Amino acid sequence: MGSDHLVRRARPQDAAAISRLNNIFADEGQMLRRSPEMISLAIDDYVVVQNAVGELTACGAIKEYSPSVAEIAAVAVSREARGNGLGRAIVTAVEALARKRGIYDVFALTLQPDFFARIGYLRVDRARYPEKIRRDCLACPRRFACNEICFAKNLVLAEVEQAA
Repeated sequence: MGSDHLVRRARPQDAAAISRLNNIFADEGQMLRRSPEMISLAIDDYVVVQNAVGELTACGAIKEYSPSVAEIAAVAVSREARGNGLGRAIVTAVEALARKRGIYDVFALTLQPDFFARIGYLRVDRARYPEKIRRDCLACPRRFACNEICFAKNLVLAEVEQAA
């Protein structure tokens, strides 16, 4: 990632830009739609990448399900900024947020399995996260035709492996 990009926590005034970025991909069926109001309510859970001219080029969020489990959610990188490591930077920042909150078991439901495999996530059965299914999947419009793949990472084990 170049020095012309800044990874930071999202601010309330970022909600509309996050929604626009997210919904480009939602309109293509790549992720679920999120309104600026939905994002505003969870703004403390979002991280963003801002380019040199102040535009948001990537975003992601943590979605907590229990004191020990959270989802890496809403990861989006603008097409113009792809290939610069921004997706990895967003996931790393969301993982850091999880660690700060004492959460070490993170997962992602994704249509981009190669990306998550490359950054150290392992494919798992989504049934491993019944709290996700109960809270989100039952009300999802794609619940009967979901093609997202579940990937997980234990942040404690990842730290141990990096230190070895």
